[in-house]
Amino acid sequence: MVQKPVQNYIPALTGVRALAAYLVFVSHYFYVFDDTFPHIVQRFLGEFHIGVSIFFVLSGFLITFRYYKNFHLTVDWFKQYLKNRVARIYPMYAILTICAFVYYFITKDESITKGYQNPIWLMVMNITFIRGFFYRFWDTGIAQGWSLTVEECFYFSAPIIFLIAKKYSKFYIQPIILTAFAIVMVLIFSHVDWYGFFSNFPFVMLFTFFGRCFEFFVGVQLARIVLNKGFERTNKIVYTYLGFLLIFLCVLVMAFQPIPKGWAAGVESPTGIITNNYFLCIAVALFFYGLLTETSALKKVLANPFIELLGKSSYIFYLIHLGWLYNLIHTGTEWLNDYVFALYDKWGINWHSPFENDKINLLYAFILLNAISILLFKTIEEPLNHYIRKSDFLIKNKARNPDNDSAEIK
Repeated sequence: MVQKPVQNYIPALTGVRALAAYLVFVSHYFYVFDDTFPHIVQRFLGEFHIGVSIFFVLSGFLITFRYYKNFHLTVDWFKQYLKNRVARIYPMYAILTICAFVYYFITKDESITKGYQNPIWLMVMNITFIRGFFYRFWDTGIAQGWSLTVEECFYFSAPIIFLIAKKYSKFYIQPIILTAFAIVMVLIFSHVDWYGFFSNFPFVMLFTFFGRCFEFFVGVQLARIVLNKGFERTNKIVYTYLGFLLIFLCVLVMAFQPIPKGWAAGVESPTGIITNNYFLCIAVALFFYGLLTETSALKKVLANPFIELLGKSSYIFYLIHLGWLYNLIHTGTEWLNDYVFALYDKWGINWHSPFENDKINLLYAFILLNAISILLFKTIEEPLNHYIRKSDFLIKNKARNPDNDSAEIK
């Protein structure tokens, strides 16, 4: 069961990215199955936003595993670090965000702007990640992109987190301070009408780094443990399946919570926030620890080359599965359905259309979104990533940089 050699690349952790993205996909389209499953099953599927927590814990783990032991908080080190982060995250986000606003200017679809009357300024806020601090704007543009504001806050904070942990031996106090800061900010700005800047507790606790920081710190601590102890262990606890079971136990707890007025899921309730922010991430960390130190059937599935490819392209899938591109696919499916029935009328036959069932159409969209994601990954994301890393952007390139943000441990 125990894996002895320390590996630089864990394909299963790349496969986990696909799993996380698909869970989020289900959480956004569970309503398609309203007439199929009992209400509690629908609520259960609606809490599959847990994929975001998986991403956050994984980010905390990978960034720490790569940089914790060899970071030097110098200008050159930080420039190289920032260059790697930009290369990984920014190009596709910027391209797809611009496309979202072009889509808005053509269609006037207010799902992009949420009724805000200055789309140019809103696009700037989206491109710069600032929108993620405002309740009024957090779900504009690429709505699910709010999580990238959270990620970017962690990326900028990570070197400071490492420094405080290593130099001053203050690790566990940091998430407490960050959460306390979030509470103070809400107490201050809940009385200030500034586009919802830190305006309410559910928003700040669920959609900002200050509320979600514990998830990253759990990933950081997991990396510190593995850096210290390696991939070997002597106990026989099956962490992979224990963690996996506990993850969905947390989902069940959230599914039983009442949905607060004005929100969409049980996670926005007080018990849901506590479960999501503080217990779920521990279950995720146990799951990851199992994938790192055990050989299991699930690990083999996640490490399958095709699943690995889906994991590498899952960032794009996450960015396009909800919003303007999905809307185009949905509109195209409706057009095809009308066209097929028009043909049937012309031919004088009474057949079913392959596009008349919403559940099947969702499957079509899922497959097409994955195909588009892989295509964009191979033709745009990966080449741009490599180009920026090899360029003199921010800092002159001195040597080939092997840093890879799939699940490579360097």
